[in-house]
Amino acid sequence: MDRFRAIEAFAKVVEFGGFARAAERLGTSTSAVSRLVAELEAHLDARLINRTTRRLSLTEAGQSFYERSVPLLLDLEEAESSVRASAVLPSGSLRLSCGVTFGERFLAPAISEFAALHPQLVFDLDLSDRQVDLVEEGFDLAIRIGAIAHQGLVSRRIGWTYPLCCASPAYLERHGTPRTPEELGAHAILTYTLMPLPNVWRFESAQGTRHELRVATRHRANSGRVLAALAASGLGVVIEPDFIVAPELQTGALVRVLADYALARSPVSAVYPSRRHLSAKVRSFVDFLAGYATRTLAT
Repeated sequence: MDRFRAIEAFAKVVEFGGFARAAERLGTSTSAVSRLVAELEAHLDARLINRTTRRLSLTEAGQSFYERSVPLLLDLEEAESSVRASAVLPSGSLRLSCGVTFGERFLAPAISEFAALHPQLVFDLDLSDRQVDLVEEGFDLAIRIGAIAHQGLVSRRIGWTYPLCCASPAYLERHGTPRTPEELGAHAILTYTLMPLPNVWRFESAQGTRHELRVATRHRANSGRVLAALAASGLGVVIEPDFIVAPELQTGALVRVLADYALARSPVSAVYPSRRHLSAKVRSFVDFLAGYATRTLAT
C-alpha cells in the first residue's frame, strides 16, 4: 500500500464529501479511491468512514485520524512548494569555497553585486587555499584556478587568469632589466612554493619559441600576496597571477618584465558535485560569474 496516497485519498473524501468528487480532484477513478481508503482501514485495523447509500460519515477513529492527517498533508505540500520554488529562484544558503586572494579580489565584489539582485540568498563563504572536499564537507560550489582533478565533479570554466613577470622599478634600476628569459639567471628570483615546479619557469615568445629555464630561488613563500609585497620592496623578480599583482601594478610599485613573452594562462572554474537537479542558487550564481568574469578578468 502507498500509505501517503491512501491518506491523501481519505482526506479528499472527507473534504469533498464523497468518493466520486475526491476521485475527480485527484484525477483518478472512484474505484481507485475506494480501494485506497479500504487499504488504509485495513492497515489501521479500524473503520474510518461509515458508508450508506445516501451519505458518508466519519467514525470516531476516522475523525481523530483526519484531524491529525490534515496538518501533516499541509506541511508536506508546503515543503514541496518550497523546494519547487528554490529550483526556480535562487534562495536559501549557498556554501561556497574559494582561494583566499581570489576570493577577496574577485569573488567578494561578485557576491556583492549578485546579492543585491537576490537578497533572499545567503552566502556562506569559506576562503582557504586548501582544496576542500565538496561532498564530504557539504559545499554547494567551489571556485578553483588551474586544472581540475576528476574526483567525479562537474566543472564549468568561467574565465582565465594570466601570470605576469614583475619587479619593482628600484630593483630594475639597480640590477638592470632582463630582455630575454635566459637573463633571469643573473637576477634574484622569488618563488611560490605551492606550485608543482616552483623553480621551473616557462615562457613563449611572440614567434612561438618556447623557453624553459630552471631558476635559482633567492626567497620563497607560500603566499602570492607576500611575494608581491617582497617584489615591490625591491627583493627580486616574481611571477604571480594578474589578480594578485594588479594593485602593485596600478600604483607603479611593480612593473612588468619580459612583457613580450607569454606565460601559460590558468582556467578559473566553478566546480560543483552534480549536474542532476542543480539548484537555482548554484545555476544562477555560476551563470552570473561567467558574465561577471568577462567584465573583470583578462581575456
